[in-house]
Amino acid sequence: MCAADERHCRQRSCETCGNAFDEDHLPAWPSGFRCGCTVLRRARTYDMERQEVGLGEFNPWLSVSTPEVLTSEKTSEPNQELPQATGPQGPQKGVPVPQGNGRLPSRPISRAAPLWWLGVHGGAGETSLAALLGSSRAAEHAWPTPVTLGLPDSSPEGDAFHHAAPGVARVVLVARTHASGLRAAQIAATEWASGAVQGVDLLGLALVADAPGKLPRSLRDTAKVVTGGVPRVWKIPWIEAWRLGEPISVESSPRLVRAMVTDLNALLSV
Repeated sequence: MCAADERHCRQRSCETCGNAFDEDHLPAWPSGFRCGCTVLRRARTYDMERQEVGLGEFNPWLSVSTPEVLTSEKTSEPNQELPQATGPQGPQKGVPVPQGNGRLPSRPISRAAPLWWLGVHGGAGETSLAALLGSSRAAEHAWPTPVTLGLPDSSPEGDAFHHAAPGVARVVLVARTHASGLRAAQIAATEWASGAVQGVDLLGLALVADAPGKLPRSLRDTAKVVTGGVPRVWKIPWIEAWRLGEPISVESSPRLVRAMVTDLNALLSV
């Protein structure tokens, strides 16, 4: 017997939870709902979707449209953000100038470039990396010191160069991950942090693997110390094709290399 009107009514079980419900006295749930447990669960999910797009709370007693309509309304373009700095972005007070051998020389540059790859030791890979960005140049193991304000605006290289401050060269340090390469990178980063290098906007450090496989723990620890002193770090894996002299291109490069190029293009665009 039905407790509501003391007559027989049709009792059925919910296909979702197995609970009994009364079709004669079931409230007017929206189309597609069978019992209270189902509508409440679906209402909570649907309610969160509506609130995310500012449509207010869901009313289970009214007929509603399907949630698929909301999916297209929430679609938006991803944010184009600059790569976040993970270390100091400029010289710091109290950092001493490195003493002794190992400091890089400075070389005046009369030709503008949007980006300079500075190999901190021989064989670092600055020439290979310069091939990834057609208008970038290898600094030939010396700090580039601008002596002109760049190229005319009509030049394709001049357009990118003028995003930087006048008389400033944008530089990425390049080093191999062996012990001497990391030591050379540390000396260059310290020299920059001391303020001894003029006219340089250091974007970061590219660490190029010196061999296949993982770094030994001692080198990983050293690399962690070195990368803490530069604005950003990009890790370039061992690339056998580059060793064999095959053509270098962004499209054929590993994911980490492509990500670095994307980061640099974003930095050079501001």
